[in-house]
Amino acid sequence: MPAAALAVAMSAMAAPQAVAAPVNAQDTAFVKAAHQGNLAEIAAGQDAQTHATTACVKEVGEVLVRDHTKLDADLKAVAGKLGISLPAGPSAEQNQELAAVREKAGSSAYDAAWLKMSEAGHVKTLALIDQEVKAGANAEVVAAAQAARPVVAMHLKMVEGGTCQASMDASTNHARNGGQLAAPGTVPTALPRS
Repeated sequence: MPAAALAVAMSAMAAPQAVAAPVNAQDTAFVKAAHQGNLAEIAAGQDAQTHATTACVKEVGEVLVRDHTKLDADLKAVAGKLGISLPAGPSAEQNQELAAVREKAGSSAYDAAWLKMSEAGHVKTLALIDQEVKAGANAEVVAAAQAARPVVAMHLKMVEGGTCQASMDASTNHARNGGQLAAPGTVPTALPRS
């Protein structure tokens, strides 16, 4: 009887934690897809730095690498805490999209294709984020989605319309200042050079 009482007491102590931070299928799917999206954007950004013909696209690529590296580090910390295993790389579709763009490397067609791919990717990511905010159960996963949203929206403004936006000259709070991301609605002014 005392062992049964101890088991009940222990399960009662563990129950509030399970109730406080449930992880539903939406949360798990979001974390995995967002991780793959981050990896795809990092790869695309690195590719732009190597193959783009315009300084603007190269600089946007640098911003994507920097911001998605930070977002992914934060996401991996949440995934580790919640026991969510992450894919090793971008999805096959994401890899194919980048490979198709890479075939145009060294030409102005590359830059246009890269911007179009990046625009489509960020539109999909915003939809993914909004779905997590709406249907996610775990507060930490929802918070990660909410924190990523203004950054992804900023990236979309930088690439939408198939050209680098003039808003590249707008103000920013992001320069290598301890890994802080730009404030919502801002875009980089002078992108830091490595």
